[in-house]
Amino acid sequence: MKRRKQIAGGLLALIILTLVGGIWSWRRYQATQMSKSSMPIRIGSKDFTENLIVAEIYALALEDHGYRVERVSHISSSLIHNAIVSNDIDLYPEYTGTGLLSILGEKMETNSDKVYETVKNGYEKRFQLTWLKPSLANDSQGLVIRTDVAKKLHIQTISDLQAHANNLRFASQGEFDERDDGLPGLEKTYGPFKWKSSNVYDNSLKYSILANNQADVSPSYTTEGQLINTDQFTLLEDDKHFWPPYNVAPVVRDDVLAKYPDVASILNHVSATLDTKTVTQLNAKVDVDGQDYTKVAKAYYESIKD
Repeated sequence: MKRRKQIAGGLLALIILTLVGGIWSWRRYQATQMSKSSMPIRIGSKDFTENLIVAEIYALALEDHGYRVERVSHISSSLIHNAIVSNDIDLYPEYTGTGLLSILGEKMETNSDKVYETVKNGYEKRFQLTWLKPSLANDSQGLVIRTDVAKKLHIQTISDLQAHANNLRFASQGEFDERDDGLPGLEKTYGPFKWKSSNVYDNSLKYSILANNQADVSPSYTTEGQLINTDQFTLLEDDKHFWPPYNVAPVVRDDVLAKYPDVASILNHVSATLDTKTVTQLNAKVDVDGQDYTKVAKAYYESIKD
């Protein structure tokens, strides 16, 4: 009889402990959910297609994990760093090369791992900002040539281009001819480009200028949507590695990560799915096909969800 009472007492104690543990776990879960929904995470984005798409994918991923999100879109590229430092936004997509040269003012570096470590350490020390893992998507600078011209003259690299510059019409955007990371820097690495002609056009017109045979070569960015049209446009290989990498990654305020540590793993999962080809295709859906960037981002996020 005494033995039965001991067993019954033990079972009762176990049930009580289980109930208490369950209640505690439930309250902790509720507290976490209330914390997630108490204040929205403010996601900023720059004022161009790619950054808008990537920021929207971040937003959808966080919302899918229970976070409230406030979208702060179309911030000027020259102002967005100040926005996060001033606590006007909590995170945004940034590019390693931009962080290296424009924000930290470091010297040119072309090794992607070294660039990432430099910006990660520099941002943490100076701004209390964390660079999460970078994607393979590299929105660097480059040169694009008409494909028919490239085939005719057997041009695949910037070295090939330099050797044939006297036969080619250059469509510049003005400032490219003056920046250290533009033509002056290229000429230090590759030698002089003695173009057949060089005229300045608005950046937004460059692909129509090339397509209409008004020029042969133009500066470009390596993830521009029009580059999917390889029958018309060929992106040249930077064979001497003049330009630094511009891998896109989330930059997040440290205090946000301290409060919501799982934000890192959520956004790192997104970054792991992005490479240059993928981002170029996403840009093309907006800039070439005319789709809305929010719909493009949603369709992509649905394809990568766990």
